[in-house]
Amino acid sequence: MAYQKLKNFLAFLSLVFFTITANAQITLPKIIGNNMVLQRNAPVPIWGWAKAGNTVKVSFAGQQKTVIADANGYWKVTLNKMGANDQGQQMLITSDTSIIKLGNIVIGEVWFCSGQSNMEYQMKLGTGYVKPAKGIDSAALELAVTAPNIRLFKVEKVYSLPDVTSKGWNESGGTALEQFSAVGYYFAKNIYNKLHIPIGIIQAAWGGSRIEPWTSPDAYAAEPAFKGENATNIDSSATGKMYKSMVHPIAPYALHGFLWYQGESNCMINEKPGRYADKMQALIDNWRKEFDNPKAPFYSVLIAPYYYTKRKDHVPHTDQTLPEFWEQQIESLSIPYTDIITVTDLVDDLRNIHPSYKWEVGRRMALVALAKDYGYKNTVYSGPRYKSMEVKGDKLFLYFNNAQGLKSSDGKPLNFFSIAGTDGNYVDANAEIKGNTIILSANGVASPTNARFAWTETANPNLVNAAGLPALPFRTDEVKWIYKKTN
Repeated sequence: MAYQKLKNFLAFLSLVFFTITANAQITLPKIIGNNMVLQRNAPVPIWGWAKAGNTVKVSFAGQQKTVIADANGYWKVTLNKMGANDQGQQMLITSDTSIIKLGNIVIGEVWFCSGQSNMEYQMKLGTGYVKPAKGIDSAALELAVTAPNIRLFKVEKVYSLPDVTSKGWNESGGTALEQFSAVGYYFAKNIYNKLHIPIGIIQAAWGGSRIEPWTSPDAYAAEPAFKGENATNIDSSATGKMYKSMVHPIAPYALHGFLWYQGESNCMINEKPGRYADKMQALIDNWRKEFDNPKAPFYSVLIAPYYYTKRKDHVPHTDQTLPEFWEQQIESLSIPYTDIITVTDLVDDLRNIHPSYKWEVGRRMALVALAKDYGYKNTVYSGPRYKSMEVKGDKLFLYFNNAQGLKSSDGKPLNFFSIAGTDGNYVDANAEIKGNTIILSANGVASPTNARFAWTETANPNLVNAAGLPALPFRTDEVKWIYKKTN
């Protein structure tokens, strides 16, 4: 009943909105405006509202598209694919009664970045955030630079149906950069430094948000994992709040892919095995469908080590609550066109849930995109990832992907490895590197059966590959999550 009332209310808002625009001149959504970046090599939707029945013409880059506004005043055209162009161009949108001129429009790559506070974490540090303990604060240097070929669109944290609240597209620099996602900006910078074409970043993030509000109730209803559940309220969290006001109004803006940095708030509720992975599938399926891009890449961040056991949440935590959540994040990689980076080495203080080295987070996410989306096939984009194990006598051999040049990042013995024998009790293990293999042993364990790596919330391990990228946490007897393709 509550959901039906909400749908009726939203329908009423839409009716009011369309009634107003149908009697006015051309109206555009906030995402379409001056300084925007259009996605290269893809059909580009342009849409808005005008008087019902009016003919609307959109002219851009030698193309002219014509459409008639429907009974609600809504219209949409789709521009043909275009190559990258960093020269600002003008778009002309006309109807029977009005005209709009949009300027400084470029063509390049567009990415949508979302999540909670670690994605919202802005370039200019605010209250409650700390500077990095090591090295130079890169953000302080970047704030003095203007980058006209990196364009920023920030969705404000407002439930603002039917459109988003935003100051529109801005060239990177000044206040727009100060208040923008550091991860999003550094991702864009690293991509631009390789491609040298315009990069557009759309930020829609909300500190403390769980994953459920970012996903449509209809998406939960469509997923087999949530069959029989109330799709408007999953695990005591109302679904769709951020989705309706911060994601849906931006679609179907053409973009390349998504960046996701979220999970802390879901880790705090002790997600059941596989539950968060199910929610990831619901969200990814939802967003890809919304933006009419079924193969859009979706790259995320393994949340950082943190003292969850010291929190006073409504559910208790153990030192394995976080690694069990990591496992779900990693298992969700069986969803097509996804990948993940790890940041276990970027934490100065386990009491701080906001690691400060955001330029490195953005760089690592960019490595994934460069390798998987932009042709840089030889780019190492991940640290070692567990592949398989083998027992030989009293030793356990671990095999990895992305394992060229295994080493200790600090020159000390490898840490955070443990093994168990037939009794199932885990003890600290001695870890030896032999080529691309790790050999584990421990006093008193004559017949090892399983191993764990970084299997505690305080894990800050030193195993890296030649590229200096840290290994992902794992256990050899992981709880498998199975991706089930939906119709």
